Amino acid sequence: MSVDLKTVKRVAHLARIAVSEDDAQRMTGELNAILGFVEQLNEVDVSGVEPMTSVTPMEMKKRVDAVTDGGKAADIVANAPATDENFFLVPKVVE
Repeated sequence: MSVDLKTVKRVAHLARIAVSEDDAQRMTGELNAILGFVEQLNEVDVSGVEPMTSVTPMEMKKRVDAVTDGGKAADIVANAPATDENFFLVPKVVE
């Protein structure tokens, strides 16, 4: 795959980037070099290689998936002007 001047200008327009004619010419060569490198990577045989998230093998730390009330009801309503059994009390606004 190669990139031409028209494609560079279109990508610049979509990205809302002002690109001069000289810069577009230069970017054409740079983008073609990048795409050439990506095509080289496609030639590498990766069969049998497991995907990894880190260079060193490790397992992610996971917490227990348990439903709790949080145990912080008293802390949550501590600054409220009026509470009753860990519920906020608000004045009546509708008759």
